[in-house]
Amino acid sequence: MSLLIKNGRVITAVDDYNGDVFIENETVTLIGKSLDVEADRVIDAKDKYVIPGGIDPHTHLDMPFGGTVSADDFETGTLAAAHGGTTTLIDFAIQTKGHSTLEALETWHKKAEGKTAIDYGFHMVITDLEDDRVPEMRKLADEGVTSYKLFMAYPGVLYVDDGTLFRAMRKAGEDGTVICMHAENGIVIDEIVKRTLAEGKTEPKWHALTRPTRMEAEGVYRSIAIAEVANVPVYIVHLSSADALEQVVLARDRGVHAFAETCPQYLFLDHSYYEQEGFEGAKYVMTPPLREKWNQDELWRGLRMGDLMSISTDHCPFCFKEQKEQGINDFSKIPNGGPGIENRMSLVFNGGVVGGRISLNRFVELTSTASSKMFGLFPKKGTVAVGSDADIVIFNPDRKETISVDNSVMHHMSVDYNAYEGFEVTGVAETVISRGKIIVENCEYAGRKGDGQFLKRGLYSG
Repeated sequence: MSLLIKNGRVITAVDDYNGDVFIENETVTLIGKSLDVEADRVIDAKDKYVIPGGIDPHTHLDMPFGGTVSADDFETGTLAAAHGGTTTLIDFAIQTKGHSTLEALETWHKKAEGKTAIDYGFHMVITDLEDDRVPEMRKLADEGVTSYKLFMAYPGVLYVDDGTLFRAMRKAGEDGTVICMHAENGIVIDEIVKRTLAEGKTEPKWHALTRPTRMEAEGVYRSIAIAEVANVPVYIVHLSSADALEQVVLARDRGVHAFAETCPQYLFLDHSYYEQEGFEGAKYVMTPPLREKWNQDELWRGLRMGDLMSISTDHCPFCFKEQKEQGINDFSKIPNGGPGIENRMSLVFNGGVVGGRISLNRFVELTSTASSKMFGLFPKKGTVAVGSDADIVIFNPDRKETISVDNSVMHHMSVDYNAYEGFEVTGVAETVISRGKIIVENCEYAGRKGDGQFLKRGLYSG
């Protein structure tokens, strides 16, 4: 089907102009003023923004963790993402210790195949890496999995030691791929947790109080130092604090290929959410935890200055009832993670553009373009340009909505609460187009399960 979007304000990471966009055979084929072409469908985007579909480079769908599984699978999670204006996500396949990473990739392909509303790719979480399995990393890259995640947290589950870090980093650097790091000193944190529980401190707030920002900063410093020696680009995931950001800035000032993302929860929520009565604070148990509010200004500064390159969600939802309640008498047993895949674009637009913190171009860069470049998708994804995939959002910058689990416009995630309950936002993705097909129209789902395709990503080209 051909599609003509007329009268919109087209905004990319570098452009801002009024024009028409013509789509044919899943791609953008013509852009111009007052285009006079035949199309099967015409959409009038007057007074609306025409922007690239959002790219969320950090999600956890259908993920086993802490004796349960994240509440959104690849069907419900990608549908929610589509409603929020995200047309591509990169999820994490997880290697089982002692088993092949190629087995893990096959497992995650089965989880996603035929279910997704939008296009998707995978990072690979490496949980161990003996010398004889190092060549698997090249095979993964050949399959389009060109980034790997390693954990300094969760000893006994996902944690890897520094030797494994270096081994993986060195191979990734040789292959032209990227290392993503969960950077916290999990060994020290586990000692703090053990002592805190022994003192009878079990409430949700102690999850945050046992994970100090200095332990995040130390993990970031060590990740970057090892990556520098291994000669590989390193991407720090879900950076949450000024302490950690300082380490990224220092490395970048030295010319190191160090990059970092943050997430809406660290820009809009803070430690006070743990102080609610009863067990309510469990809704915000995630890792890293929410920080003191003053960190938010520093993170926004990092986003403006380019030291933070993108905004992901780390969407890893667990229902408050039954799932989060597993830790009602022990904060260390609360499944770590929160929902956010659907609300990212509106939150960042409202807090960033409407709030006067970032420009429209920077908004597009942070929510789409930077991730497409970092993870081997540009210019197929992440821009509105002739030859690019027709992943386009018609965004109403004036529409106001209140985020709530009860608002059918703003909540399609399969979780029984919304972390941003009651937040009033200006700016909503009203129509969402994925490879030329309208999948959300006037905030109503118009797609179908299985519309999305697996993306084989290219090598790092920064």
